[in-house]
Amino acid sequence: MSFCTVVNCMDGRVQLPVIRYLQDRFEVLYVDSVTEAGPVKSLAEPVDETVSQSILSRVAVSTEKHGSKIVAIVAHDDCGGNPADEITQRRQLEESVDFIAGHFPETTVLGLWLDMDWSVFEVTSRDPAGGA
Repeated sequence: MSFCTVVNCMDGRVQLPVIRYLQDRFEVLYVDSVTEAGPVKSLAEPVDETVSQSILSRVAVSTEKHGSKIVAIVAHDDCGGNPADEITQRRQLEESVDFIAGHFPETTVLGLWLDMDWSVFEVTSRDPAGGA
């Protein structure tokens, strides 16, 4: 079995486009989903550390139990949990990718942006060797 992991917004509009993108992009059968309202804000600006720690522990289950070597983090237009503008969310996305990559150095970590049409764009990545 092949898995990857996504830290996604709980917004139902983003779930299927992201899952399909990751399955096609990495030829995986399964996408483990960690959902949170506006996760990039919680990872980039951890006001409540319990949220970021909860995300980390759920990603760890996917990497340790399912052997996931790819973690994607998602930000999107019209986010109710993080109503910041696109520029702010993209900055938070970059910081979130760095945060997750720092905790899971053996994984490839991607930052994905979904626009108003729910199209998926890969905007940043960190590979296990430390590259971008």
